[in-house]
Amino acid sequence: MSVDIATVKRVARLARIAVSEEEANRMTGELNGILGFVEQLSEVDVAGVEPMTSVTPMAMKKREDAVTDGDKADDIVANAPASDRNFFLVPKVVE
Repeated sequence: MSVDIATVKRVARLARIAVSEEEANRMTGELNGILGFVEQLSEVDVAGVEPMTSVTPMAMKKREDAVTDGDKADDIVANAPASDRNFFLVPKVVE
């Protein structure tokens, strides 16, 4: 895929960035270089390569899935103007 000056100007307009003719010419070359590099990356065979989160091996930090702070429903609705069985009551806004 290649980018022309019209595409650069259109993207700049959509991004609300003022781009002069000289800048558009320079950006066309830069964007085509970037897209060429991305096309090279698509040619790399990554079959069998595990996804990584870091370049160094590390285990994911996991916490125990346990409830540590519960049974506070009464405290949560204590300051509510209106509540019923630990649910907030709000005025009806849709008929």
